[in-house]
Amino acid sequence: MLKRLNIKNGDELSILGFGCMRFPTKNGSIDEERSIALIRECIHKGINYFDTAYFYNGGKSESILGKALQGGYREKVKIATKLPPFMVKKLDGAKSIFATQLKKLQTDYIDYYLLHMLQDKAGFERLNNLGIIEWLEELKKEGIIRNIGFSFHGSRNDFEEILKSYSWDFCQIQYNYMDVNNQAGKYGLQLAHSMGIPVIVMEPLRGGRLADKLPKEVISEFKSYSEKRSPAEWALRWVWNHPEVTVVLSGMSDEKQLEENVKTASDAIPNSLSEEELKVFDRVMDIMHRKTKVPCTGCSYCMPCPFGVNIPACFSVYNDKYLLNEKSSKIIYYRTLGGLSKQPAYASVCKGCGKCESKCPQHIEIRKELGKIKKEMEDFITNTALKIARKYMKIS
Repeated sequence: MLKRLNIKNGDELSILGFGCMRFPTKNGSIDEERSIALIRECIHKGINYFDTAYFYNGGKSESILGKALQGGYREKVKIATKLPPFMVKKLDGAKSIFATQLKKLQTDYIDYYLLHMLQDKAGFERLNNLGIIEWLEELKKEGIIRNIGFSFHGSRNDFEEILKSYSWDFCQIQYNYMDVNNQAGKYGLQLAHSMGIPVIVMEPLRGGRLADKLPKEVISEFKSYSEKRSPAEWALRWVWNHPEVTVVLSGMSDEKQLEENVKTASDAIPNSLSEEELKVFDRVMDIMHRKTKVPCTGCSYCMPCPFGVNIPACFSVYNDKYLLNEKSSKIIYYRTLGGLSKQPAYASVCKGCGKCESKCPQHIEIRKELGKIKKEMEDFITNTALKIARKYMKIS
């Protein structure tokens, strides 16, 4: 198992991290015994970074990880878990959640603690005003938390604002060969690295969709290369080819996936992909873009929208619904477009001014496409639920 150096604190972290969100199941429920065995097998194979969260697997993820790390395993690994901002209204609430997390994980310290799924600077400032950051810094001084970071799903501009709002120890972003220009993207990856902030990558396979839900043309393109690799291996190697990446998380749900990923992680050196291999990815991405509903390349020339619509993100989520047969497209839509941020960037925010269309190099009828997205992706029930949540969290 290859390791990469955390450029901020000197930790040697396995390039493959275990994402504790997709444990093995049995009869529709988590197979706890098998999950514990899988976690321990990960450690035996050299994985030393485990990522969980307060509400993963219906709140069971931290408990299972905690059980698995008993018997001397805890000292061999780094635990990353997260504080869910949407569940925090007061500082005491955050303290209560953290105390529960320590108990579930059966540990007295957390190596990497994240503010879960920050979407904009206003969300960070809300937590800061509640005293959350000051409290986390106190825990860090006491050694109860070793590193303070955040995970992110949102626009590139929001990522940059959050990144520059605080002296972070690390950050976690979604990144894969389909998200070069989406969310934080390559720009965010390189920005964080230039600021000396380690980057943990999640969703390298888009929740498995880049492994087993690809168009047949893409699969044929991968098969055309002389060395036979699975789509999952291709996707992971692409992420690991970036020297700015510290750890890549994978939610491995069975032993076969673990075996394959560990093998790939044994020789995935930065900048090791050949010119021929990179050309395979160019052709794959070209196929994916040609099969999309809206021919947006994510160049962001249309931005900023004077009314706050995140046009590239709207198109990206909409395209994924059809290109990758995305079943959770509405959830991803509201999450990515800031459902719980100060200023959501939905398609419905569009006022039809048309300024974006004159800047689009693809000559997309942006207003027309946003109208389709609004009709298909936004619904009364979800909008109402988010309004209630925003009121509860005092987001105006």
